[in-house]
Amino acid sequence: MSAVCVEVAVRDDPRLLDALASLAAQERRPDRVLVAASTDSPTALLETAQRNFPELTVEVRRFPGGVVDARAASLPDVDEPLTAFLDSDERAPPSWLRELIAPIERGDADFTGGPTRPVRAPQGSLERYSVLLEASIYADLVPRRVTYLPLQNTAWRTEALQRIGFDPRIPFAEDHDLETRAAREGLVGAFLPAAWVYHDGSSETSFPHWVRKRYRYLFAMAMSLMKNGELAERLAERRRPVDHPLRYLEATFKPVALLHAWVRWHRVSTAAERAATRRRLPVPPAAR
Repeated sequence: MSAVCVEVAVRDDPRLLDALASLAAQERRPDRVLVAASTDSPTALLETAQRNFPELTVEVRRFPGGVVDARAASLPDVDEPLTAFLDSDERAPPSWLRELIAPIERGDADFTGGPTRPVRAPQGSLERYSVLLEASIYADLVPRRVTYLPLQNTAWRTEALQRIGFDPRIPFAEDHDLETRAAREGLVGAFLPAAWVYHDGSSETSFPHWVRKRYRYLFAMAMSLMKNGELAERLAERRRPVDHPLRYLEATFKPVALLHAWVRWHRVSTAAERAATRRRLPVPPAAR
């Protein structure tokens, strides 16, 4: 069996302890747990994480910035052949890691990922919408294209993950950009419905926070789609709408986020990247 490192990125989330408790109960226990923490993370929380789980080898590293920055900066610190990601607001059932890494160890895949389930019945409109949105992603998008897998429940060949790396210009949609570039290099991804985790959405209580979170994700996803020449194809996709009134509000964000992303991408991209993007754009049906 290959050694596996499970990385949990965190800033200030006491649910980290629940995530670690679920890792301690794994049938296939990780060889190491790397807590990729922000420099702003509470010291007491990180000390408790290291002290409370003697069954695990827990290593804490601090990195400047937020969760996405810590995840990107931590890659050189992983020397196990396999890397898995779990978020601090997730809890993994005992079979999770075994299910997640099995296709990679068999040589059937280079990266894998599974879905989420709510840890409890959603409470409040924001939490209900988040649960419905996640269910829609795993039911409609991921089975058609594995590059839509959210990163927080995935496993990778570490060599491939480090070689491809994260693009710091694409925050908050780093998973789509990473997986799209991986697929373009010929890496094989697999969606594993049996490798599910519980997701605790109880933090979705502030409407302004939800608006900021959704807008920054839509903005970052638009940048990734532009960079990878997939924007036209994504805009042409027909998905079953999420049955919740907040979908109409989110629809009003999208044109603004798209324009914002276009301006930002043209500022941070190179001329060669923009030319490559144009070459990858699908030809509209009217022009064929």
